[in-house]
Amino acid sequence: MPYFRVAEAARLLGVSDDTVRRWIDQGHLTAETDGSGRKVVEGAALASFARDQATEIPDPITVGRSARNRFVGLVTEVVLDTVMAQVELQCGPHRVVSLMSAEAVREMGLAPGVLAVGLVKATQVIVETP
Repeated sequence: MPYFRVAEAARLLGVSDDTVRRWIDQGHLTAETDGSGRKVVEGAALASFARDQATEIPDPITVGRSARNRFVGLVTEVVLDTVMAQVELQCGPHRVVSLMSAEAVREMGLAPGVLAVGLVKATQVIVETP
C-alpha cells in the first residue's frame, strides 16, 4: 500500500502542509510514523478523505439521465471558428474541455461566466500511474 508524506498529501488535496497536520492532530485524517520518524498517510485513507472532502457544486438541471460523470462549473473560454468551437469549463478544481459545433455554442449562449454542466459518458477512460 502506498504512503504519502504530509507535504505530498497536502499537494494532492490542494491545501497547505499545516492544514494536513491540523487534520491529523484533530483526528480527521489518520497518520502513521514511517521508519525515518516522519508522519505519513496511507494511500487508501487519503483517497477516502479526499472523496469525503470534495465539494460538489449543485446541479442546476433536474433532468434524469444515465451519465454519472457530471461537472458543474463556469465557462472560462470559448474559441469559435465558422464550424466548430472549443469550450472550457472550470468545475471546482477540474478543467473540462469540450469540442462542439459553433452552432451549438450560439444556441446555448455559451460565453465566459455562463453556468454550465459538462456530462461525460465514455466507454473508455485511460488511467495512468506515475
